[in-house]
Amino acid sequence: MTRTPPAAVVFDLGNVLILWDPHPAVAAVVGEDEATRFLTAVDLDFFAYNQAQDLGRPFADAEDELARTHPHWHRHALAYRENFGLSLSAMEDNVTVLRDLHAAGVPLFALTNWSAELFPQALERFEFLSLFDDIVVSGAERLAKPDPEVFALLQRRIGHRLEDCVFVDDTERNIEAARRAGLDAVHLSGRTSLREELRSRGLAL
Repeated sequence: MTRTPPAAVVFDLGNVLILWDPHPAVAAVVGEDEATRFLTAVDLDFFAYNQAQDLGRPFADAEDELARTHPHWHRHALAYRENFGLSLSAMEDNVTVLRDLHAAGVPLFALTNWSAELFPQALERFEFLSLFDDIVVSGAERLAKPDPEVFALLQRRIGHRLEDCVFVDDTERNIEAARRAGLDAVHLSGRTSLREELRSRGLAL
């Protein structure tokens, strides 16, 4: 029996199509060792700090608070935002899959946890983002994966039933939330071939 291909493919962006590594951005100002200390600090969870911006908190507010609560890390946080572009690079193999899907006429959408302030840098730098029919950016919506509400928003935005779509993400908790929302989901890890996963679902790749 021939499998019906998904009606659309929904991509996460960070570490799926765009590699994100904050270390070079911080190190550009404070050096390699200090960047490592900052990103692994026991008194500050950088990834939780950054997630608040992914939910819509302005960087200026975050940095002002950090200056009060963790002044020794303030310069490091400023360095991250000021040199954000250094944290990004294209994941070319997966981008090629995206281009092939677009060439085949597959509807493409993105759902990304990303600061609304910093996302325009990605749009300017990575022309392949123009291949998406729509991109849901958590910082603009003040909703982020794995919140079920962001998947409800996704369905309203894309015009397809989530049950008819496939979702690609690199984070297990987001994959689990996507499946609970009804999406077929591909957990992209170092052992996963994106092309083979999508081809197995009936997409012409």
